[in-house]
Amino acid sequence: MLKQYDIQTAKQTILKRTAFDLVDKKVLQHVEEILRDVQLRGDIALQHWTQTLDLSPNDTRFTTKPQIDSVSRNILLTAIDSLPRQQREGLEIAKARIESFHRKQPLTSWFTDELGGKIGQIIKPIQRVGLYVPSGTAPLPSTVLMSAIPARVAGVKEIVVVTPPMKDRKEFVIDPVILAACAIAEIDEVYPIGGAQAIGALAYGTQSIKRVDKIFGPGNIYVTLAKQKVFGIVGIDGLAGPTETAVIADEFANPKWVAADLLAQAEHDVLASAILITPSQTLIQNVQVEIKNQIETLKRNNIILASLENCGGAILTRDIQEAIDLVNEYAPEHLGLSIKEPWKWLDKIQNAGGVFMGEHSYEVLGDYVAGPSHVMPTSGTARFASPLNVWDFVKIISVVGLDENAAQVTGQVAEAIALSEKLDAHANAVSIRRGESK
Repeated sequence: MLKQYDIQTAKQTILKRTAFDLVDKKVLQHVEEILRDVQLRGDIALQHWTQTLDLSPNDTRFTTKPQIDSVSRNILLTAIDSLPRQQREGLEIAKARIESFHRKQPLTSWFTDELGGKIGQIIKPIQRVGLYVPSGTAPLPSTVLMSAIPARVAGVKEIVVVTPPMKDRKEFVIDPVILAACAIAEIDEVYPIGGAQAIGALAYGTQSIKRVDKIFGPGNIYVTLAKQKVFGIVGIDGLAGPTETAVIADEFANPKWVAADLLAQAEHDVLASAILITPSQTLIQNVQVEIKNQIETLKRNNIILASLENCGGAILTRDIQEAIDLVNEYAPEHLGLSIKEPWKWLDKIQNAGGVFMGEHSYEVLGDYVAGPSHVMPTSGTARFASPLNVWDFVKIISVVGLDENAAQVTGQVAEAIALSEKLDAHANAVSIRRGESK
């Protein structure tokens, strides 16, 4: 159930990710077709593709609708009231912790007069952002909070959520728990559309939906490819691959807890990666036993089994250092350190979206309520990318206010460089000022 690998075999199998350029050309062509249609026909295209892909092709609910409406505030508030008390309190506690964490992140404009005059940078929030919230095999209200709250802390004025409608319903509706999360996060607009068509609407705008400046959020391959295609027209946060976790554990780790953490990751998707890396053969054997025992009681065990079979495994290393070297090469989205002295090893970690220190700081807490956003870099992008944070929702504007003396001094340098680049108009813009200043 949890296959064991040596390092070299693991690198050729479970640690080897599939690049986006290997995607079936038919899928890519379909995404391009949907985007073109949304760009040309707007709301009509949204209705058509929602009917065709998310609901029954024979359903005629949208044929007479003139526009795509945002969910009303009253419906959002009703969704909060409909939640069981424990769920509502959980979302509110999560919101408070996520907000508190992100308010610690400094966002400061600055100026200096050390370079002559006043030079600096001002930080401005992005004005309008779109958040894609998946709702396929399971609704994800946590993704609403983890994306929207950093945006609000950064000062974004307009936050739009798009999420697929529920299937097999008489009405075109969004899962109530997602609506409740949108209300708690104070989302400005919520639209029941998903897939590539939703990304197209955010990027191009339609008759009903004003385009955004940047798009955030994970999704399936259609969503990911659509984000890739519209990048440049709008900003994007990145290209999310399947979720992944690596757990480095030693002989002191609790095999029951390690197994539970791997199973929690595997239930996301059949392509999710849940990988144990350890120098302890005994631990591997005990975790394998625990997985077999625990999986029988879990509702999504078919997904878990496929995930472990396709992308999961246990890797035996010589020691913890070799495990960390392997992790730094792999650059996982989540890294659990289920070892006796995790803080001793933290400085050795170079590449990971998030590090979970010890067995009491397990990933599920990070998924919901620890504080940092659970939207983290996947597919090895942790080598150069960061978890979603307030800096993703702002932009920097450089400000140059040189005084006359500084302009004279730096002008000589600028003129020399311009002439070396054979840009005489640039040089002229300097020399003509220097001549008049003499």
